[in-house]
Formats: sequence, C-alpha cells, structure tokens
Amino acid sequence: MYFVYVLYSRVFDRIYIGMTQNISNRLQEHNTGQNTSTKAFVPWEMVYIENLETRILARAKEIKLKSSSGRRFIRKNYLTIT
Repeated sequence: MYFVYVLYSRVFDRIYIGMTQNISNRLQEHNTGQNTSTKAFVPWEMVYIENLETRILARAKEIKLKSSSGRRFIRKNYLTIT
C-alpha cells in the first residue's frame, strides 16, 4: 500500500504533496524537521490522504496533484479559510 498525501502549513500558507508507505511516520518526519524541503514551514497538518495499491498508481496521482490544476483542486476542496 502506498499513500499520496497533502500537507498544509497554515502559518506560511504552503502546500506540500508527497508519497509514502508509512503515513504516520512521514508526518512526524515533516514536523520534526527531518525533511529539508519542509523544515522551514512547520507545523504541518494532513489535509488529504489517498490510499493506492501500487507505487506506479501513487506516483501518477502525486504528479497529477502537483500540477497547477491539482493544486487549485486542493486549495478549493481541502483548505478552509479561518
């Protein structure tokens, strides 16, 4: 099983899209600064998770979400303005 996930940093209004096999461990890595591309924008919250059967399917979904239309979709459907 693979997971495609979207993280959101409310403080910096940033989105991060990734893929992993261990979703809880991965979120912890992002929030403890173990990932160089996200450590400057902590804290992160999980706003979207999708479970996919194969790595190939997960990678295709990740690429789709990383496109400009995918990012618009995420902002419109999963991010709330508070």
